[in-house]
Amino acid sequence: MKIELLMGNQAIAMGAIRAGVGVVTGYPGTPSTEILETIAKNNPGHIYVEWSVNEKVALEVAAGAAYAGMRTMVTMKQVGLNVASDPLMSLAYIGVKGGMVIVVADDPGPISSQTEQDTRHFGIYAKLPVFDPSSPEEAYLMIGDAFEYSEKYNTPVIFRPTTRVCHGYAAVNLDENSYEVKLEGFIKDPKWAIFPRLSYQNHLTIEARLPVIAEDFSLYRFNSVVGSGTKGLATGGINYAYTCETLLALEAECKIFKVATPHPFPEELAMKFLEGLEEVLVVEELDPVIEKELVYICGKHHLSVKIKGKLTQHLQNAGENTVESVTQAVATFLKIPVSPAKQLEDLPVLPVRPPVLCAGCPHRASFYAVKQAMKGQKAVFSGDIGCYTLGNAKPLEMVDTCLCMGAGITIAQGLHRAESATVNVAFIGDSTFFHSGIPGVINAVYNESDIVMIVLDNSTTAMTGHQPHPGTGKTMMGTISEKISIGKVLLALGVKHVITRDPFKLDQSIIAVQEAAAYKGVSAVIFQSPCIALVEPAQVHSVDADKCTGCKICIRELGCPAMIKDHDKVRIDHSLCYGCSICEQVCPFKAIGGAYR
Repeated sequence: MKIELLMGNQAIAMGAIRAGVGVVTGYPGTPSTEILETIAKNNPGHIYVEWSVNEKVALEVAAGAAYAGMRTMVTMKQVGLNVASDPLMSLAYIGVKGGMVIVVADDPGPISSQTEQDTRHFGIYAKLPVFDPSSPEEAYLMIGDAFEYSEKYNTPVIFRPTTRVCHGYAAVNLDENSYEVKLEGFIKDPKWAIFPRLSYQNHLTIEARLPVIAEDFSLYRFNSVVGSGTKGLATGGINYAYTCETLLALEAECKIFKVATPHPFPEELAMKFLEGLEEVLVVEELDPVIEKELVYICGKHHLSVKIKGKLTQHLQNAGENTVESVTQAVATFLKIPVSPAKQLEDLPVLPVRPPVLCAGCPHRASFYAVKQAMKGQKAVFSGDIGCYTLGNAKPLEMVDTCLCMGAGITIAQGLHRAESATVNVAFIGDSTFFHSGIPGVINAVYNESDIVMIVLDNSTTAMTGHQPHPGTGKTMMGTISEKISIGKVLLALGVKHVITRDPFKLDQSIIAVQEAAAYKGVSAVIFQSPCIALVEPAQVHSVDADKCTGCKICIRELGCPAMIKDHDKVRIDHSLCYGCSICEQVCPFKAIGGAYR
């Protein structure tokens, strides 16, 4: 045994290595990304690791290896499971041979996501077991349990950490002994091919299996009932830690039901918890999953226990819980007077700091070029998921719609059908293009849509930490593969007008967009320039105070964080400047120039 300070995602990864995982796939997405990266970094040599082009592909690759008896793991964030839901639903019926754990990191808040969806519902919907760790230490051990339950019941299982578990740190006891998988290999059997008759039989098997797993979960080591009294608290995940901290601060005691496996629900243990209680407060995030189960059990067994929580407005229905919000709710429930801490009252209000594109980001230049090219024309700009979503902020204001990954291209097609006289421009990043953009391109070409695609190729998956993708020519196994050219893919798909430009050459970029907009049919401009995190800036720019008139056009047009208003002039912060030169090209008085570092 050795003790290491680990992030929750690192603990999950090290636990999977200890459990004998052989194949790990996924698609990067905060707060899940570090799991796969940690496995790649600590790979003992026998584990295959890949960033797949999307979550659906990742799940299917892992399923294939699990059919052969390999222990496999898939990583993604909550919205990624939407992409993978098609194979997930069928895989629940077919089952697996090797243990298969689908790690889906939920993001209450949301802190860095489009939605606050609760993955526990997916477990209920797909009829799959769900594990919900409450701390990094627990996650390290629980991931091994998840593999064991998966193999015991020949089913994939869902592992659902939330942001505060994923990104929290703790001292974790690492067991240096690892589980060895005896690989039997793929054995041909009709059960691996899904057909209606087989699905019907498997559905019956699943329904019969769920109460058996629920009974098993009532004895599971991370589910527990402690304490006594007539009032109880039911909780799970990180909210268990909040609840324990709250009771310690309030110097209060009551009966606590810790739910580490919300589906199938450990009913026998729940009955033990409810015995002798008059009322219960359920502390959970995001949705009232535990609360509804307890309400159902009380109705089923005619128990006169009042269940309080989100459904009764005793806890907030959206957003992330905190120790402070839980303390307030629990104190009210237990009728303990509590006032906000004095130090919290005295804290100043933090300034609002909206996210902004980095200084020197090539996306700023691309957006500006499109904006200038479309001046005087009626245009709608459909955005997508990534760094470039920040193009919606002032002064650029170049993202009119943003739905989900790959939807910019398809939303633009729908807008074109509604308003054919409008120029419909769709932005998409290079990683997102490979993730889910290609089908939209095919649809546009096949149905003869009149749209302009702007591919923002910065040679990385920047938003989630600069992971490689098929266009980079690198893999997570450390090998170099042939880069897949976005331009050649577009031409192969039937897009006849494809132009590649450096966005920092502003005049050329504007002309390229104008030509694409004038083209009848599907056209594309690929703006190709690496993310600033991948390159060392060669020069910085400065403002000649004598030439600067204080017009502030550079600030108003670009919104670059390196540009600062200095009395009646403009100054450039050299610590932020990457020498992209767009400000130099925008300044009408030639007051900005570059110099090598």
